[in-house]
Amino acid sequence: MMRGPHDSVDRLLAGWAAVRPDLDLSPVAVVARLGRLRQIFDTELAATYSEFDLNGADFYALVTLRRLDRPGGVSQRRLMRELNLSSGTVSVRVERLAERGLVTRSPDTTDRRNSLVRLTDAGRSLFERVTPAHVATENRLLAALDEEERDALATLLRRLLISFEGWTTDETFPHLGLTLAPAHVTVKIRRSVGLPETIGLLVRVVEPESRADRAGLRTGDVLVRADGRPLRSVTTLYTAVSRGRDSGKLTLSAVRGADAEFDAVLDLHPGSTDERPPGRAIGGEATYLV
Repeated sequence: MMRGPHDSVDRLLAGWAAVRPDLDLSPVAVVARLGRLRQIFDTELAATYSEFDLNGADFYALVTLRRLDRPGGVSQRRLMRELNLSSGTVSVRVERLAERGLVTRSPDTTDRRNSLVRLTDAGRSLFERVTPAHVATENRLLAALDEEERDALATLLRRLLISFEGWTTDETFPHLGLTLAPAHVTVKIRRSVGLPETIGLLVRVVEPESRADRAGLRTGDVLVRADGRPLRSVTTLYTAVSRGRDSGKLTLSAVRGADAEFDAVLDLHPGSTDERPPGRAIGGEATYLV
């Protein structure tokens, strides 16, 4: 039993455990806390934005325009991609900022269906005032954590977010010839076809004559360990590949079918297929090209 202060999620878990003692509630312990913290953070940040007559949507549009700032303006289509919003939603946000004199819109001479959005002097001035206040509020919200704890939390959250968004890295990363699905997708796919749930990275594609192909990996395999370390995230694979460059090899343990496990040894010595960098989300779902 945990000693010390209990939070609202501890009380929630105790109630669940009394009703369903057979359930592993460790996922609830994480997801419920993330949800409750998100509610608290959103409320506090909304109060900061309101001091500048903004809401959260306005703020994120404003800082995105400033980050992508171009002399002629930012493509509204680019703004859609960056904010992950529909054309109609972005149009509403841009219109709201334009009514306040914070942005201007102009036709895109290269695409008649598109427009260019540009911050005005008033928009830039507002950005310079609201952004420090935003950062100060976030810093206050994290005051219970020291610098080392913040770094540790950021590392864990990055690993989790990468599993949903995909990843990018430098172009010198050795090209293995694999298209992989993250762990949460792997569990879902194997469950849907009646296979035992296996935690790892599902092999979706193996490129012919690639390092992975020569090592014997096949579509449907699940990579479960990299040089003996459990492989729950592509960040672990990246670390293993980086370490394996000195020896020129990487040992991947994989499960084929229901439970047949085997090792595949990949040659990491420099080759002619190394120049393609890893990819990101494909079809709205994180997929890793390595």
